[in-house]
Amino acid sequence: MNRRQRKKRATRLVEAVLREDAAVVRGLLRAGADPDAADREGTTPLYQASVHGAVDLVQLLLAAGAAPDTESGHGREGTPLCAAAAWGHTDVVRELLAHGADPNLREDGGTGYSPLEWALRGGHSQTAELLLAAGADT
Repeated sequence: MNRRQRKKRATRLVEAVLREDAAVVRGLLRAGADPDAADREGTTPLYQASVHGAVDLVQLLLAAGAAPDTESGHGREGTPLCAAAAWGHTDVVRELLAHGADPNLREDGGTGYSPLEWALRGGHSQTAELLLAAGADT
């Protein structure tokens, strides 16, 4: 597969995740789409699924080998765990942690908020408790 085809598949995968179209996501992954490849804006499929709370898509992407700590969006978006924590998507946070996401990894190359800080800022106490139980620093 050439570079152009890889870019097209990456864009299609992020778009399918945004539409929450699990069948298309599955098909693209089976066809060789890279679960970590970002679209033109730098958005990764796992970030997109995490920010929208699409736990089924998060599970598909992680099972396909998506790295749980990859930062998305060239500094505009952040990590999947921070995104899920910010919106209180506890099931997504649980999946990401189960697949090795670092509960202390800060966004913006380590200078931004941590997942726990996002959960607390959003008033998501259940998510914050889950992060603390996973070893998040206070």
